[in-house]
Amino acid sequence: MTPDEQEIRALVRRILLDVLAEEADDSSKNASRPATPTASPVIAIASDHGGYELKQRLIPWLKELGYTPVDLGTAGKESVDYPDFAFSAASMVRQGKADAAIVIDGAGIGSAMAANKVPGVRASMCYDIATARNAREHNHANVLTLGAGMIDVEQAKAIVKTWLETPWGEGRHARRVAKITAIEQRFSKANC
Repeated sequence: MTPDEQEIRALVRRILLDVLAEEADDSSKNASRPATPTASPVIAIASDHGGYELKQRLIPWLKELGYTPVDLGTAGKESVDYPDFAFSAASMVRQGKADAAIVIDGAGIGSAMAANKVPGVRASMCYDIATARNAREHNHANVLTLGAGMIDVEQAKAIVKTWLETPWGEGRHARRVAKITAIEQRFSKANC
């Protein structure tokens, strides 16, 4: 085993131990707390000019489903740069101001790349129900990117609904997601 592999393995162990400790702490807090109604989940939603129309169609629909969408722009069809909007939505998730985020551009690929540069974000570009389910269950994705030029409104709704409703699978997937986090931390540490 190389020194790099040893370092990644040690990081993964520490992350898994932290996750287990957080889960134990959360369950002990919840056991002593009476059940209270929860606020509707906050969904940050943003788009570039190519995703503007789809974003405008999804916002009222998300409200109907019981979510609280926060529109981060863009506000029209004039040309803008998708990384700005992907960063804004991903930052809301990182800061804990949104439970999840949806970013829409022409293909969904560039926004996923930009959002994934934000530490703690696991953005997934999904184009059907299967990729939406996998992204949440296996990869614990917290940002969804969509390509408005690749799917229609009904497909987008099916993808979003599946993505939002699919629970994190944990179990064997936790080890893999911890490895993703370890890689991120390793390179974040190198840039400090």
